[in-house]
Amino acid sequence: MYPRINIDLKKLKDNCLKMINYASSNGITTIMPVIKVVAGDKRVAEVFVESGFEYLCDSRIKNLKMYQDFKVKKLLLRLPSLSDIKGVISYADISLNSELKTIISLNAEAERQNKKHEIIFMYDLGDLREGIFYKNNYIEDIKNVLSLKNIVLKGIGTNLTCYGGVVPSQKILNRLIDIKKNIENTFKIKLDIISGGNSSSVFLFGKNEIPNGINSLRLGESIFFGKETSYSTDIKNFNLDVFSLEAEIIECKYKPSFPDGETSINSFGEKVNIVDKGIMKRAILAIGKQDVQLNNIFPIDSRIEIIGGSSDHLIINITNTNYKLGDIIEFRVNYPGLLHLMNSPYIYRNYK
Repeated sequence: MYPRINIDLKKLKDNCLKMINYASSNGITTIMPVIKVVAGDKRVAEVFVESGFEYLCDSRIKNLKMYQDFKVKKLLLRLPSLSDIKGVISYADISLNSELKTIISLNAEAERQNKKHEIIFMYDLGDLREGIFYKNNYIEDIKNVLSLKNIVLKGIGTNLTCYGGVVPSQKILNRLIDIKKNIENTFKIKLDIISGGNSSSVFLFGKNEIPNGINSLRLGESIFFGKETSYSTDIKNFNLDVFSLEAEIIECKYKPSFPDGETSINSFGEKVNIVDKGIMKRAILAIGKQDVQLNNIFPIDSRIEIIGGSSDHLIINITNTNYKLGDIIEFRVNYPGLLHLMNSPYIYRNYK
């Protein structure tokens, strides 16, 4: 059935095992694999469990609920919403937090469910997404957190590159180490987890620039695609092709390359810049913008050019090829592309 996303589970497991060794050699003893990109796919999640990871991380409670039969800790990546505190305590063992009011609500619900809930308190080191800004006073919040009987302060963490594009560096990550030392010295405690970000921190591996004390990372794209995300460079010896997309040709005809008539905006409200290239062999594939943003997929056959598309149709230039009606065209996908494809109910999944 097409369109479909191909998932090579063997290559994925190979990447998992390689990352465990790679991270360990750089002082990262706790990897928290971020699997939100596969939208609750249990076949994929099972690969991470079999590889020996102790956590599964997702930003959706619905997905964490699906992983309840896996004997690992489930971590909620997105800050908990006050409207779903019950779901957080029910299905997440640990969550990222930055709001004291939310943590107090988590404590009350954990008490009702007779549970202990772990948290990682988040700090904004300059990227300006979640967390207390590192220059602001946070000691009173930590004092209040430590007073809660059903909340366990497991550690502290940060997120980088996802919004502001701030690149992890020794200088930036030392801000988190300073916070760690301040908390531990002030309250005479030991924080288990110091989470120094995501796959963007992988580019520091091998450079002896990860500060001593950073012992955990939340990794997704670096495992799934074999790329660090600060500069999108390939990680040596990792599989880059765990995923691929296939779609079927449903029309194949020679047509002019330039519209015949007055033009305005298209169905997405866009004024499209179309170049007249004369008569062209054009194919339509049974996939569209409803499933994926077209700039996030890339034909494996370099002779193929993506021209454009609509909700349900992808138009390609196949002038210099022998493709015909019914043929299957294969694409590489990037992380945003996979995120959309896995969340589309119209894309079949083929496991290898």
